[in-house]
Amino acid sequence: MPAVMTSGAEPALLGSRSKPASEERRVSLLTLCGLALVIGIMTGLGAVVFRALIAMVHNLSYNGTLSFFYDANVSDGPSRFGDLVLFSPIIGGLIVVFLVRRFAPEAKGHGVPEVMDAVFYKRGNIRGMVAVVKALASAISIGTGAAVGREGPIIQIGSALGSSFSQFIGLSTWQKITLLSAGAGAGIAATFNTPLGGVLFALEILLPEVSNRTFLPVVVATGAATTVGRILIGPDPAFAVPNVQFSLASVNAPVEILGFVLLGLLCGVAAWAFIRMLVFMEDGLPKLPGGEYIQNIVGMTIIGLMMVALTHMFGEPYVNGVGYSVIQSILNQKMTAVGLLALLFVLKMVATTVSLGCGASGGIFSPSLYLGATLGAAFAAAMGMVFPHSGLSLPSAAIIGMAAMVGAGTGGVMTAIVMVFEMTRDYAIIVPVIIAVALAAGVRRALIGETIYTVKLRHRGHRIPKERHINLYLVKQAQDIMERKFIIAKAGTTLRQAMLPEDIDDVRAIVVERDGHIVGLVPPRSGLWLEARTNPDVMVERYAESRLVICRDEDLLSQAFARLKRHRAGAAIVFRGKARPRVNDVVGIITKRAVADAVIDSYED
Repeated sequence: MPAVMTSGAEPALLGSRSKPASEERRVSLLTLCGLALVIGIMTGLGAVVFRALIAMVHNLSYNGTLSFFYDANVSDGPSRFGDLVLFSPIIGGLIVVFLVRRFAPEAKGHGVPEVMDAVFYKRGNIRGMVAVVKALASAISIGTGAAVGREGPIIQIGSALGSSFSQFIGLSTWQKITLLSAGAGAGIAATFNTPLGGVLFALEILLPEVSNRTFLPVVVATGAATTVGRILIGPDPAFAVPNVQFSLASVNAPVEILGFVLLGLLCGVAAWAFIRMLVFMEDGLPKLPGGEYIQNIVGMTIIGLMMVALTHMFGEPYVNGVGYSVIQSILNQKMTAVGLLALLFVLKMVATTVSLGCGASGGIFSPSLYLGATLGAAFAAAMGMVFPHSGLSLPSAAIIGMAAMVGAGTGGVMTAIVMVFEMTRDYAIIVPVIIAVALAAGVRRALIGETIYTVKLRHRGHRIPKERHINLYLVKQAQDIMERKFIIAKAGTTLRQAMLPEDIDDVRAIVVERDGHIVGLVPPRSGLWLEARTNPDVMVERYAESRLVICRDEDLLSQAFARLKRHRAGAAIVFRGKARPRVNDVVGIITKRAVADAVIDSYED
């Protein structure tokens, strides 16, 4: 902590700077790709094991049989246990709460926010234990009936494998982040059989930099994971889709295009509602009295009651698990009633947000597909009543809705377009999908700036930069590059009193304070030492910048840079704490030379 300099006293200086990034261990790009290949194979095998675990738990809890085979695209019908299936999500939820609390709190929820937090705020570090606990907890959650998906867990599992492997061999921060992202992309590619979608997910959602040094390892990992998945699971796409025909050149084209536009706008509003409801549940359910176990019992009882009620009414629980059977039924046009589709849309949204809010472990990608499919099909069925020859069929609207919900909710617009194409392998749908996804993402962004992944981190004060195209140095925090040597001087102190003899060659920033409050900052500038010799009795505040730029020690450099640019300032004061800083809270200064050092350290030939 710096001491305040009184008039006539010697100024206090902070300690030396931290270890520069240039001293971190780095391997060649070829070696990094080799490591990514290993991680891709490991993640592909992990995806296979994870699906087998889900199948085992589901078959035991729903049908009372021991089997590792389960086709999520085929409806099970009523549970063998009848109404007693109510207790399946409750028991599973209690086991999950124990595992998460005891071994890995990071495994709670839908996983991707924790991965993003590790990339931007934890130097790419994820504990290896997270992969094991996440696999077990998510398999139990999904298998016993929680309304969550399997993509978030495998993303976190792949990321944990990539990160822990990188930590074991001692790689630098940016190479850890690259292999972490490669593991995430490999996970989503293996679980959905979508290699391009896996690559785009890593690039669009996770990686702070897109370049050969980050892109190539991700491609290698996703390719390896997809190959493993196709060998052990099968080469078929995630969903079997009938041929979709569009009549964009016919007289019905204007009505058809209007349908795409309206559906895209509707999905944007639905994505906003999904995000807001998830925030409400994740904030509200933990406030219930009784602790995490009681909260989980309350939430999972709601899921169990939904399963029992829907089974009595329609012969299927519908909202439990990943929900692929409902999506496949819609694509096969076996589910066409507007009322049922709208009901399932609402109930799935409630079930997913309740599941995650009360402590389940699982993803939101599959629920987003479910919501998009039911909403799109309901919209097409309703539109068909008004415009019988609109050309918008239930399967085509379901596919468009799936892409629009995923793109708007996650912010991965390109990922959604490419992944839905890979999962359906129907090129005819691409143009309508692009239109709907763009509109849905625009509407969601107008209603709420955060995505379903980043909104959770915002509550921690961890903001993820929306534009991440410059360089990996933006992953650094203010405390990583700040200069820890600076001078604190009281207002009214002269230059002669404020500056030490050694500052003649290396002038430090001067923080000007009055009664403990920061009133100005004199950035280090060439020639100030000469001014101290020629006009030693000039008050130090004369050279202080009129507008103070301050940032927390945990703020990302992208935030600090934006403030420096906005105020045209020469330096920024870094403080530790949450409230408005006083002089004793100052821990460093971000100067232009510190920024230059960060950029230079990140550069690689």
